[in-house]
Amino acid sequence: MAHILLGVTGSIAAFKACHLASDWTKAGHEVRVIETTAAEGFVTPLTFTSLTHQPTRTTMFPAYPAAHGDVTANPTVPTTINHVADAAWANLLVVAPASADVIARIACGLANDTLTSTILAYEGPKILCPSMNVHMYNNPATQRNLKTCAELGWQIVEPEEGNLACGDVGRGRMEEPARIEEVAARLLADAQDDQAPSSSPLKGLRVLVTAGPTQEPLDPVRYLTNHSTGKMGYAIASAAAEFGADVTLVSGPVALTAPDAVDVVRVMTAQDMFDAVADAFPAADITIMAAAVGDFRVAEIAPEKIKKAGRSSITVELVSNPDILAWAGERKRDDGSQILCGFAMETEHLIRNAEKKLTSKYCDMLVANNLRDAGAGFGTDTNVVTVLTSGAEDAGTPKIEHWDKMDKTVLAQRLLLRLAALRSGGASNVDDENKEA
Repeated sequence: MAHILLGVTGSIAAFKACHLASDWTKAGHEVRVIETTAAEGFVTPLTFTSLTHQPTRTTMFPAYPAAHGDVTANPTVPTTINHVADAAWANLLVVAPASADVIARIACGLANDTLTSTILAYEGPKILCPSMNVHMYNNPATQRNLKTCAELGWQIVEPEEGNLACGDVGRGRMEEPARIEEVAARLLADAQDDQAPSSSPLKGLRVLVTAGPTQEPLDPVRYLTNHSTGKMGYAIASAAAEFGADVTLVSGPVALTAPDAVDVVRVMTAQDMFDAVADAFPAADITIMAAAVGDFRVAEIAPEKIKKAGRSSITVELVSNPDILAWAGERKRDDGSQILCGFAMETEHLIRNAEKKLTSKYCDMLVANNLRDAGAGFGTDTNVVTVLTSGAEDAGTPKIEHWDKMDKTVLAQRLLLRLAALRSGGASNVDDENKEA
């Protein structure tokens, strides 16, 4: 199933976009809708959110940060969306209806709202479905702009002739959804058939990912855990599958949907996770340990619920859990064909602690972040990381890169491309412009 971005602009034909969003969603595709301000005057964002079960993108600068509400529970709360992330996520971009104004801006390469910014960042098959008054459509400027769009790679689905909403008669009515869906299906099939090897940089490789927290029981009721939600690890597993890898995801208890085409092994305790990793690691070509594994467990689990019984305090003995990352680092293949990436969440001395972990755990890459940095930490859709890689020319000195805040889906893709390059021994094709676009 495909990832489809649907751009909706200011036109009475916006109601037809509702049919497209609904049909594609029912067919099993994932659909994200981007509405211009003018489009909101015809169809509300809530309508598209309800049809696609995805937050509708409406603005580059949301009125409220995502932390103010769960968009899945309350889709009217705006969410911060990285237009670059949406562009990287999509397999197909469709603008339907496409107004004369937006067609002109696309032809000029403008990026002055969420839709045009996403369009400029997108590389892949794309469909433009004009909808406007007949005189606007026939205007030489519009025809010139459509020709430019075609030269830029857009598939133009020409409008129909007939009675227009304004009362005029002529060409300008957006083509019916069924026809647009036919064109979309053909482009998606062509893209799949013609997929270049470079779009599958992990094809033929086995990738092992850990994600989420672990839970260490105290008694039949209570347990020790942490605030990890698994979003980073799940984003990595999903991106690895999209890059062509055979992916195993060892997941602690999280409230996330399993990524497509990923073998998920669900665990609870650190020992459970160790056992699952020990089983999958020998065959893995790239291993990314993104889970927040509990360092300690109780020495003895109480067989019954621990009662307060008037006590003002209680002493619990903790013992160490297996160090999964260190275990894997010590067992990497001697021929260098296994790449190991660890994660480190810190609250102080980020670089010093990360360098120590990189070396002591025998990692090829260490991704570190500070819990107190805005946009980083548990439960966020973004991350701010420092990436350390071993093997720098300066003996014993790792290469250190500071990557600015970005969507976790984009970060996952960039990390995987870097890891693939490390495994092949070549230079990474990841650009160095890791700032927010």
